Amino acid sequence: MKRQSFSTNKTQVLTEIELDIQPKRRVGILGGTFNPPHIGHLVIADQVCHQLGLEKIYFMPSANPPHQDEKKAIDAAHRLRMVELATEDNDYFNVEKAEIERGGKSYTYDTIVKLKEENPDTEYYFIIGGDMVEYLPKWYKIDELAQLVEFVGVNRPGYPVFSPYPIIWVDVPSMDISSTLLRKNLKLNCPVNYLIPEKTLKYIRQEGLYLDDN
Repeated sequence: MKRQSFSTNKTQVLTEIELDIQPKRRVGILGGTFNPPHIGHLVIADQVCHQLGLEKIYFMPSANPPHQDEKKAIDAAHRLRMVELATEDNDYFNVEKAEIERGGKSYTYDTIVKLKEENPDTEYYFIIGGDMVEYLPKWYKIDELAQLVEFVGVNRPGYPVFSPYPIIWVDVPSMDISSTLLRKNLKLNCPVNYLIPEKTLKYIRQEGLYLDDN
């Protein structure tokens, strides 16, 4: 009886130790309006994923971004579908619907708190463009957020690489592509082939999106 009891306790202790040393999942999050998503987004995600050895990159469309100047974005359901189509052929990519499902202002701090509560085994790497780095001090609860995620900055010509917050910098091919320019070209029926993923562009054409974009 004593021998059996000792064996059981030993197994329990070993199991607890093994659980404690299990490495966390390392995943990246690329947030944005994705209005529309384009090849630049995909290149950034791919480079960060492989250079940092992450398990996945989650594209996270925002419901109503608080950090940008007021601008009209098409319905969130369209933006979500465009991102799903743009990423579905890459096994390293996935879509996070947390902000769209919550609705309202999309504060990154609130989103990350929720995600970490739901996924305590995951370490998050939050990807930001070089143009956003200088605005980090203005983000909602930025000091608390910096304790919850690893910020990953992607280089962008003409923007500083210094920040009071720790940032992992990743060099990516420079691509001067913007959703604003793509919306303009779509409205004017100018070619955007290869700049927008083929399945996403087909969806845009089918739904008649951006034809009346201002």
